[in-house]
Amino acid sequence: MAQAQRLICRSNEVEESAQGFRFKFERFAAELPAFVIRYQGKVYAYLNQCGHVPAELDWQPGHFFDDSKLYLICSIHGALYAPESGRCLGGRCQGVGLKAIKVIEIDGDILLDQ
Repeated sequence: MAQAQRLICRSNEVEESAQGFRFKFERFAAELPAFVIRYQGKVYAYLNQCGHVPAELDWQPGHFFDDSKLYLICSIHGALYAPESGRCLGGRCQGVGLKAIKVIEIDGDILLDQ
């Protein structure tokens, strides 16, 4: 059975360790906020919900990285996450990581791969 793929955005809309791209992710008949970022040349996507409470991470639309450009940060709680895994690294996430969404990058497009 073939996997469904849906265009999220063009590759050039997601900058390395900088501006991410927000999108809606359908799960269990509900639309949830999500985002895709690029880190060390690869794209990663997560639900846009802090591990502490379901608050969106970005302080301004698409701004998910901390000042060092090494970690994803919750603008409300200050929780830090590993960009390549969504693993909680510290702060109020208390060991609860981000929920990953499978994406692929093909021919200049970033696609949802479900």
